[in-house]
Amino acid sequence: MISHFLNLEWKQFFRSASFGKNVGIKILMAFFAIIILVNFLFLGAKGYSILEELFPGKDPFVLVNQFMIFMVISDLIFRYLMQKIPVMDIKPMLALPIKKNKLVNYVLTKSVFSFFNFGSLVLYIPFAIVLIMEGYNVAGVVGWTFFMIMLAICLNFTNFLINKNNIALGVLVALLGGLWLAFKYELGNVTGFFGDLFYAVYQNPLLSIIGVIFAGILYYLNFKQLSNVIYLDGAVKTENQEVNTSDLSFVDRLGSVAPFIKNDMRLIWRNKRTKTVFLMSFFFLLFGLMFFTMESYKDMEVMQLYGAIFVTAGFSMNYGQFVPAWDSEHYRMLMTQNLSYRKFLESKWYLMIVMTVILFVLCTPYLYFGIHKYLLIVAGFFFNLGFTPLIMLYMGAFNKKRIELSSGGLANTQGTSAAQFLVMIPVLVLPIIVYAIVNHFLGFNAAIIAIALIGVVSLLLKNPIMSFIEKKYQEKKYATIHGFKQQD
Repeated sequence: MISHFLNLEWKQFFRSASFGKNVGIKILMAFFAIIILVNFLFLGAKGYSILEELFPGKDPFVLVNQFMIFMVISDLIFRYLMQKIPVMDIKPMLALPIKKNKLVNYVLTKSVFSFFNFGSLVLYIPFAIVLIMEGYNVAGVVGWTFFMIMLAICLNFTNFLINKNNIALGVLVALLGGLWLAFKYELGNVTGFFGDLFYAVYQNPLLSIIGVIFAGILYYLNFKQLSNVIYLDGAVKTENQEVNTSDLSFVDRLGSVAPFIKNDMRLIWRNKRTKTVFLMSFFFLLFGLMFFTMESYKDMEVMQLYGAIFVTAGFSMNYGQFVPAWDSEHYRMLMTQNLSYRKFLESKWYLMIVMTVILFVLCTPYLYFGIHKYLLIVAGFFFNLGFTPLIMLYMGAFNKKRIELSSGGLANTQGTSAAQFLVMIPVLVLPIIVYAIVNHFLGFNAAIIAIALIGVVSLLLKNPIMSFIEKKYQEKKYATIHGFKQQD
């Protein structure tokens, strides 16, 4: 039966109306996946020697166990944001004489072979081989490795239980932050406590059975949860939900564009995918920490500029690249109304502008790293304030792939086309080229002023540029409507 299900999904992929587009996206995703796996393989093979160099006199295996709790929580957060719950089109099968248990078991078993779990194999198995070569107890290493693989499967099933719960994400982030602060300011022996727990599995390999027990419990909980929602009447009935409205009257002061902005704000907050994009824009604030604190980027101002651009571009890049596809489900209806195309586009522009300002204000703590790095953020802010929203709106005219707002997750490639990749080129490459040239001839101050000026000039020319973009949308109007009618 499993082979039959796989055969059906294989045929569905190849017979899809958008097969050609899907293949291109899959190839690109596979390319990035291979890069990540190669890095995991390198980390697993070389991690022991790297830790030996960085922490001479300390046991690298003990260090790994001590910090494993941070890896586990980070992995779960990453899965929450990135991992798609495996699904198959089971509605047509519910009327057939196929046991519901087989459908549920197939979906859950399929999830075990996901990229995220395979990544754990690529990371832990080479590390285990190195441990054995270094003289560690073979039985202990095998038991520890088996436990870590089962832990990855436990995280897989845990993610499916909490994935639709926004509170769970907040709890995980707070827990990770709390443990890190406790470690940093020595509020108890956090790493020692959790390190002893993981190391105990190495000392007594039979404890690895605990991982199997927990995986079985989580599998059962997922099985019960899925079994309760795949009834035929549940697949066809319409669910009525009470919609909580918010007071958005403060937007009215923006004039005739206010109704469009209100619609966009409600759309963002009421749908999983748009809400994910909104929340992820705040995670982009952490890019600066990576580029400003890593020793390898210490003397690379170009890479630091990348971080400075990312911290305020999170919302504009993630939300803007899918304009107007966010409205694809009701785009035909919008186009039949006596609505101003200009106001429709300006509502998106206002949202990106406001979010860029909010993100810039939240970047104030980066002053801690010095005025030099903060000036890079200021330059990136003006660039993202003026140039980025306009280029995003312009490239949106070529976006003809629909998006289902109820589907979420960053790993979801639905609605992705060539336009999403092309739009990143001017946003990420232009400021780097300008900075490199001006900095070489005129110095740092002139370089950041030049980048900021691109944004300021874009703001000053906003009206004529918006008129040009509006004409482009009008030219592509019917092609866009046709594209949004197509199902992946």
